[in-house]
Amino acid sequence: MNKIISKISKIGWRFDNTYSKLPDTMLSRLAPIPVKKPKLVILNHSLSKELGLDFSTTNEENLALMFAGNLLPEGSESIAQAYAGHQFGYFTMLGDGRAIVIGEHLSKNNKRFDIQFKGSGKTPFSRNGDGRAALGPMLREYIISEAMHGLKIPTTRSLAVVKTGENVIRETPLSGAILTRVATSHIRVGTFQYVTMMGEEKNLKTLVDYTIGRHYPNIKDSNTPALDLLKIVIEKQTKLVTNWMRVGFIHGVMNTDNMAISGETIDYGPCAFMDTYDPETVFSSIDQHGRYAYFNQPGITKWNLTRFAETLIPLIDKNKIKAIQIATETINNFAETYKKNWLQMMRNKLGLFGVERKDKSLINDLFLWMQKNKADHTNTFCFLMNENNQEDKIYNNQDFLIWKQQWQERLKLHNNSLEKSLKLMRSANPLVIPRNHKVEEALEAANNDYLNPMKNLLKVLEKPYENQEKISGYQSPAPPSKKKYQTFCGT
Repeated sequence: MNKIISKISKIGWRFDNTYSKLPDTMLSRLAPIPVKKPKLVILNHSLSKELGLDFSTTNEENLALMFAGNLLPEGSESIAQAYAGHQFGYFTMLGDGRAIVIGEHLSKNNKRFDIQFKGSGKTPFSRNGDGRAALGPMLREYIISEAMHGLKIPTTRSLAVVKTGENVIRETPLSGAILTRVATSHIRVGTFQYVTMMGEEKNLKTLVDYTIGRHYPNIKDSNTPALDLLKIVIEKQTKLVTNWMRVGFIHGVMNTDNMAISGETIDYGPCAFMDTYDPETVFSSIDQHGRYAYFNQPGITKWNLTRFAETLIPLIDKNKIKAIQIATETINNFAETYKKNWLQMMRNKLGLFGVERKDKSLINDLFLWMQKNKADHTNTFCFLMNENNQEDKIYNNQDFLIWKQQWQERLKLHNNSLEKSLKLMRSANPLVIPRNHKVEEALEAANNDYLNPMKNLLKVLEKPYENQEKISGYQSPAPPSKKKYQTFCGT
């Protein structure tokens, strides 16, 4: 055992744990529950390099022991974080019910990252759950989070997945697994809600100061730190949801405990990417009323941010009425800010420079046509860039040709050139996304110990804006089916 510890210590872990120094009411100190027979499924070598870790110094068996939590590296200090959340609009006290942060790792350039094991066993916050996770959902998070990274959208990332050698019981017995998730932190809107509900203003001030020091030190000396934190988080989340809309991503479970203060996409449960454009698209099996549908995501973002603002009221101003007024005015800026971000994002997708009064109607006319004709969201923009390898007769549609002529006339304005437009469009429009049927194919194969489909998919998703070899098979939407595609939470 000492030899294994020695080899693990050479990997390059540099733990400097700060969250664990916060008040005990905000966390629980415990170790992951060891598993029977851990086996390494996949390891993210590119991410390990960015983190300054060298896994070549030890073998897969030792790595499996480490990523399962059976043997923790030196300097780790494992905790489960407490938080609350509005889940589908209903408030509840929560916490890491199946996840443990083993510590905060400093990369070579001193960037700080939480290293979290997801599926590592029961915690005080498990609420009748087993604290475990199944292989499929953990590999799904690995694929989608790495795809988001390739799309240049802020996200948590996945470092490794191990099988536990144990089954988890859901509707049927499934192979158990643990995901190693990497995040700049796991501080959520729900973290602030939890502290607020505990009723200790001193702890709220501690959390605000800690969050600012960790993520936004530029406002550390501000005279209005809580208000400035709110403004920054609004800005971060506005840009994040604009990016989701840009690529047709549907998070599926935008509860307040799934909104990270860092501005990263977090918790890839029933998420998926839209094929056929329909603003009402919902994939999640638990979203019965479309609360988190594609077109609702901006509004839910504002709703979640409002819940965040509510927690900060005691620190915004000593006069509660004045604090509420300031917070309300700040939150009410969201709609206009999002609209500006969205319009600029759509101009980029269409290669438009400058601002014209009719831009919004031009964009909306395209979306109306796409919805009416069941056009593919990603491939429509690829077609406009002359990058669509999929034969589709709908682009010969007379209404589309009329719209295209108007678009081409708009392209000519502001001393623009076709070359400049294409460059702009190629920066905003991916040629490939993780198509739902390709993700399912990869997961099904991986459940049968065949990883090549997953590795091939991940390879393509590394560079989604580039026209790679053998990419066409990943650009086609799913074959027509009467069965509605659904995603599941994986808990």
